[in-house]
Amino acid sequence: MATLVVCVDRTDDIGRKTGLETPVVGWEAVRSLVTDVGLADPEDSNVNCLLETLRVARDLRDEDEETVVAVVSGASENVVGADRSVAHQLDELISRYDLDSAVVVIDSAQDERLVPVVESRLRVDSVDRVVVRQARDIESTYYLLKQFLADEELRQTVLVPLGVALVAFPALALTWGPAVGAATITAIVGVFLLYKGFAVDELAKDGAAQVQTALYSGNVSVVTYVVAAGLTMVGMFVGALEVSRMTGVEGVLLPSMMFVFHAVPWLAMAGATASIGRVLDEAIDSEGVPNAMLNMPFILVAVSLVIRGFSAYFLERSELIDPLRVPRVTVGQSAFGAFDLLPGERLAGFVVAAVLLALVGVRIAAALSGTNIEEAELEQGS
Repeated sequence: MATLVVCVDRTDDIGRKTGLETPVVGWEAVRSLVTDVGLADPEDSNVNCLLETLRVARDLRDEDEETVVAVVSGASENVVGADRSVAHQLDELISRYDLDSAVVVIDSAQDERLVPVVESRLRVDSVDRVVVRQARDIESTYYLLKQFLADEELRQTVLVPLGVALVAFPALALTWGPAVGAATITAIVGVFLLYKGFAVDELAKDGAAQVQTALYSGNVSVVTYVVAAGLTMVGMFVGALEVSRMTGVEGVLLPSMMFVFHAVPWLAMAGATASIGRVLDEAIDSEGVPNAMLNMPFILVAVSLVIRGFSAYFLERSELIDPLRVPRVTVGQSAFGAFDLLPGERLAGFVVAAVLLALVGVRIAAALSGTNIEEAELEQGS
């Protein structure tokens, strides 16, 4: 069994310039053909293609592999006749030699269209495309454009928006002026690039699929997510409303702290509601619920307490909110009068409450999952 190393010439440039008929078979015959083609047209890229064919055959021969070197061309006036001529020459070579595979050497995109013809008759192990070094940039650009235009997704992603922009710009320029037209087109192109860059279409598709799956599966989290979204909007509204009521305050820090102070409780309730829905879904669908998921509502509320405590500290020091007043407490025969907490004491109280709540969450998660606290903390850490 031998490997056919074949140089294909669809347009029959070799035959027209040398007057020889193909197929040309054999090492010496192909090497002589290189001289004939080079003398007929020194600038022809077929010279390099023939030399590459000889080089590939020599390398395979050095590896103790039996090879047959040949040149085939499409000797016809039309494309169909040229392809049939090449197919006939390949059939002739297969009938004369014991061939089991082929290495195709080409030098242009036109010749590359003959590769399927070879593949229909022999197993093609490799396609060697020869690019003349002086014309490498031009030839490579042509191949890139050819592959680009063959990709339907790339055409729709690049060519369609570019065409729409080129068509829309003259209309906008004639209606509102060139400056408005250029600014509008630039803004639209920028939005499109961000849309593709952040894969918004894929995220929207995945989100819609997840929502549809959740609705059909009857998960409790669907309801809790809707409630969480409503609580989030309420928190944003309350925070923005309180900021709008601030007068005579300059800068960004204090308005931001005011927004956080009033919005965090609602956002914490939203997060806790959503996480409780996930816990219920896990409890319904599986035998056990992970410790981290059981502890999530407590962690969210604990973090919100810390954030609210720090925002309250800044606002109280700026005299934008009143101090936290502890009411009068009566325990048996003892009574403790009402008093105000200092800003630092208020912050410390929020931090301590957050730590205690986090510990309570760990304890409850460990008790519900049947593990001890050390195992629960180790599981969360891993």
